[in-house]
Amino acid sequence: MPPPESSRLLKMIGCMQGFLYLSVLVTFAACNAPPVPLDDILIEKTFVPEQCARAVQVGDYVRYHYIGTFPDGKKFDSSYDRGTTYNVFVGKKQLIEGMDKALVGMCVNERSLVKIPPQLAYGKQGYGTIIPPDAILHFDVLLLDVWNPDDGVQTNTYHTPPVCSRKVEVSDFVRYHYNGTLLDGTLFDSSHTRMRTYDTYVGIGWLIAGMDQGLLGMCVGERRIITMPPSLGYGENGDGSDIPGQASLVFDVVLLDLHNPRDGITVTNQQVPESCTRTSVAGDFVRYHYNGSLLDGTFFDSSYSRNRTYDTYVGQGYVIAGMDEGLIGVCVGEKRTITIPPHLAYGEEGTGSKIPGSAVLVFDVHIIDFHNPADSTVVTVTSKPEECDVHTKKGDFVKYHYNASLMDGTPIDSTYNYGKTYNIVLGANQVVPGMEDGLMDMCVGEKRHLVIPPHLGYGERGVTGEVPGSAVLVFDIELVEMEEGLPEGYMFIWNEDVSPDLFAEMDKNEDKVVEPSEFTDYILQQVNDGKGRLAPGFDPYRIIDNMFSNQDRDGDGKITEAEFKLKADESAAHDEL
Repeated sequence: MPPPESSRLLKMIGCMQGFLYLSVLVTFAACNAPPVPLDDILIEKTFVPEQCARAVQVGDYVRYHYIGTFPDGKKFDSSYDRGTTYNVFVGKKQLIEGMDKALVGMCVNERSLVKIPPQLAYGKQGYGTIIPPDAILHFDVLLLDVWNPDDGVQTNTYHTPPVCSRKVEVSDFVRYHYNGTLLDGTLFDSSHTRMRTYDTYVGIGWLIAGMDQGLLGMCVGERRIITMPPSLGYGENGDGSDIPGQASLVFDVVLLDLHNPRDGITVTNQQVPESCTRTSVAGDFVRYHYNGSLLDGTFFDSSYSRNRTYDTYVGQGYVIAGMDEGLIGVCVGEKRTITIPPHLAYGEEGTGSKIPGSAVLVFDVHIIDFHNPADSTVVTVTSKPEECDVHTKKGDFVKYHYNASLMDGTPIDSTYNYGKTYNIVLGANQVVPGMEDGLMDMCVGEKRHLVIPPHLGYGERGVTGEVPGSAVLVFDIELVEMEEGLPEGYMFIWNEDVSPDLFAEMDKNEDKVVEPSEFTDYILQQVNDGKGRLAPGFDPYRIIDNMFSNQDRDGDGKITEAEFKLKADESAAHDEL
């Protein structure tokens, strides 16, 4: 052992106890009994760890604490008193011969009481005034660290994820959690206590060399122990605070995230519909559901939890770049997984509490529908009668059945459920514009399949509880009956020549004015007699009231002969006689 004033020995154990040695059992009658002559060192293992991954061999470098005492219990040296371990190579004559022998075979965290005879210590010369000649020395030794100059990084994977599509390579950027300990288990750092991952590039010198090596080949979700000698850690000087010089380091690591700055998005199709007549392009408006998670499976958001689709334009910067790209080329009904590196998502900053900085994002997406603002109603004739001579036009009164659904097949409504047709006047804005388009130029008995974009349907707002906002609509329609409408601008027409005494015929009481009741009775009589027609599909009394108001120029509630004019006599077109 080196001179005690050089401060290099181990913690003291009192001499007033018995010692069981591996080679010899010696019982002392009292602490002040005369020393028993020793031929060799005696070792009592006072604590042996359950696991011993490695035992000291000749040529290893060790760090240990010690207390040095004489057989009477008097302390002559202690590393504890100096607050630093003793660090030395074993078997290279840097220690007294007895300690060189005693350290061989020890495990980290093992504690031994070593008794060294003078011939294996300081012999007949002793050491100055501290250790007398022929002194037996006792050392209470606690081994804290062992490594060899030939050591490299050691990795031990104790959890492997079931799926590993990619492993860490040089220049990858990783996010991981770790606990860092010395070889004896002393914790010096932990990302868990900071509640934040350690985020860094691998293999380009941003980490200590041992970690740069130890992270290579890891999968997301993998857990491994990385052990490194000080030459690949913090070397001779340590880190100046928690890591002593020449310390082996042990990192318990779980990898949470992995990407490379060169990465683009990754798209994995989970389900593609058999029929896909069109795929999305830049500029389309898409409605989709999604579940969003981090690469390690940590959930951060879902449209399902809000019971509402996410609706946006694609390819125009309304969403993160990776999603903008990942939603191009999809079919309605398709399900796909889009994996997005951080530089195409939320970057180094993340979004605060939900998405950490530099996080890879995984979106499981289900496309509900999409359209383009330039889209028109898509009309597909599914059935047509052999005789189809009369076609619908603006102003016609039509009766039809329909089944309505969303693009994903969700039913909305059906006239068949009510047992009656839906009846409208074409061109009178009684239905959405897309339905107007779909019912034009149709013959009775014809069936059509209509796809109506939202701007020709119920728009961005939809119908509360029935039609979501910005939803594409699907109608299967059948025209059951139609009645020809009147020419545009007319609510009543004559089927034959107009009587030259029209005013007189209306003025039943011959008082030179036509009362509302006289006017109404006359028009209804002409319709019943087949001499005139009212516009079909409207309330006849409202039409007649409107006609009367148009003739009652001064608004006094009656029509004089001077006020009365036929529509043919009017310079401006309006709904009159």
